[in-house]
Order: sequence, then C-alpha cells, then structure tokens
Amino acid sequence: MKKSIYAVATGAIFALGLAACGAPPEGGDDPAPEDTQETDDGGEGDSPEAEGVDFTACMVSDEGGFDDASFNESGFNGLKKAEDELGVEIHSAESNDPSDYDSNVDSQVQAGCDLIIGVGFALKDTIAASAEANPDIYYALVDEQFDDPIDNARPLVFNTQEASFLAGYLAAGMSETGTVATYGGQLFPSVTIFMDGFVDGVDHYNEANDADVKALGWDKEKQDGSATGDFSNVENGYNTTQQFISQGADIILPVAGPVGSGSLKAASEEDGVSVIWVDSDGYEQDANADHKDLILTSVVKEIAQSVFDTIESAVNDQFSSDPYVGTLENEGVSLAPFHDFEDEVPDELRSEIEDLQQQIVSGELEVTSPSQN
Repeated sequence: MKKSIYAVATGAIFALGLAACGAPPEGGDDPAPEDTQETDDGGEGDSPEAEGVDFTACMVSDEGGFDDASFNESGFNGLKKAEDELGVEIHSAESNDPSDYDSNVDSQVQAGCDLIIGVGFALKDTIAASAEANPDIYYALVDEQFDDPIDNARPLVFNTQEASFLAGYLAAGMSETGTVATYGGQLFPSVTIFMDGFVDGVDHYNEANDADVKALGWDKEKQDGSATGDFSNVENGYNTTQQFISQGADIILPVAGPVGSGSLKAASEEDGVSVIWVDSDGYEQDANADHKDLILTSVVKEIAQSVFDTIESAVNDQFSSDPYVGTLENEGVSLAPFHDFEDEVPDELRSEIEDLQQQIVSGELEVTSPSQN
C-alpha cells in the first residue's frame, strides 16, 4: 500500500523522528507568542505535564521574528514543546534586524543557557563563533551547515527540494494559465533549494505530460532569479507577485518567510491566483487567516520536532554534532494537505504525486539541488 503524502484526517502533518529519538510527537505545537519581546524568559516547571529539570534551552530568531508564520515560529514551537513536555527552562531573544544577532546570542550566553539554537541560515557566523568561544555550551543552527564541523554545535538541515519537487509538479498540473512562479527573500542555499525543487517538478510534469508550463523567477542552471532583498518587507513580496501575475502566473511559491503574506495579498486581488507556502503549513497559521483559502498547499519542514529532539538529546546527555537531515523518507519534509483546494485537485494528479513521492523515498527518482546542504 502506498504511503500518502497527506496528513491524517485531523489535518495534522506527520511528525518526523530524529534517528536518535525515533518516536513522533503526540499532539500539535503551541502557537508562537504574539508579544515576544527582545528577550522572553520561560519559567522552569511551568507546565503541568513535566517536572522541571536543571536545563536551560534558548533560542534566537532571525529578522523575521517568532510570529513569521514560517521557520522562526516553527522553531519557537519546538522550544515551547520542550518546556511543556521536558520541563526545561527556556529563554528567547527576537531579532528585529541582522545587527541584533551578535548581541542576542551573547545575551543567551550571559543568561546561562545550556543550549542555544539559532533559527535561520543568517545566524551561521554568529552561532559558529559563539560555539567555538564557549565549548561548554551546546548549540544548534536551523537551516544551514557550518563551514567546518564544530564539536558542540549541530546543524538542522532539510532536503526541501524533495517536497518542493512535488509542489512544482502539483503547481504545473493545477495551473490554468500554463505559467507559475517562485521568488526568494534572498538567494541563500536554504532558499534556493526550494526553488530548485519547484522548477524541477514543473519540468518533470512537462516531460511526463507533453506540456509546456513555464516557471518564472528561477534559473536552476544559472542559480539566479528573483529575490525581494530581505525577509521582512511584505510590500516587496506584494510587488514581486503582481509582476508575476502580470506575466500570466497563477500559482506563486514565495520562499521569503513573512514576505510571503505580500503574495497572498496580491493573489487576493486577482481571480484564480493561489499561493504555495513554505516551512510550515501556511493554512494553519493565524497570520494568514484572512487569505488561507488561497493557499494551495505548503512545502513543510518539521523544524519544531527537530528542535525538540535536539533539546531532548542534550537533556539526556546524548547530544551529537552530527547533522540532522530531514527528508521525505523520515518525514522531516512533506507536502501539506490541500485544505480548501481538496475538491479541486484531480484524483489522477493526486495519484501521480503520491507515486512520485514513493519513487523519491525508494531512491528510484533522485531529486538533487546545487543548493543542497
């Protein structure tokens, strides 16, 4: 029996299990805080589900902040889950600008953290420098490898090109105009890996169906394409999407954190335009509530569970600097449910996507990316 790419009937996405920990989580993630300030401390033993332990887990966001409906929020959900289920004390520092990174990480060192997690590739240099300067503290970095292995630091990375390939195939099969598009916030590897997979999925659809769907915004061979310049200016996402719509695109994949809400706004002003979200299930995010009916699906990275499992391993003195790599096979990446589009996706297209997933998991179909960590 083929394994479905879709979530169980409750709509929850299957949770990943790290190799060291195995079991999937029970229940969903807590919502990210609406009022997280520069530094937000959690209380030891606040949760009725777990007694407090002598361990402090800490997190620093990138400029998108913890309410980005994307990877920062997912990371914070993993931190909160560790507080609730493991009884650890938590601290967090929210960055408003890249200039905050060094001081925010240092504030967590000064707070006596046992583990400091940087969310986002932009914190790579800061986390690496702090880890090397503080060998008695554990570190983790979401979405990026370090240039050289660091004994007390673990990269949490994801082969998102696999799930993004399925999204590209879906977009090509669902497009009414024969044109789809993608763009990034900035063209870092953990961004362009989505774009690589998406364009490859469109190309595969064309080959399999003798079609000619165009994918705007990314040239995989040149590793160059459209970017808004940052992960915070929503207006740039709106303007970029408008440009794609004017060129005939009716399905857009923004890889830009909260900037993607600009794509939803632009899509809401045009009939027949939809958006594919990234990192988390965008349909379930409160920030997207006004336009969630425009989200066709999402390319999901199970960041929350990778964060939780990394904290758990450190609490249990089993921390490893070996990279965690999320894949379709271990459910570290996935394609979210179709939600309001459930009745619009043809059965034949669903079946083709499920078959492609099985081919990727089995190794029969290899989806690669120059951006792959």
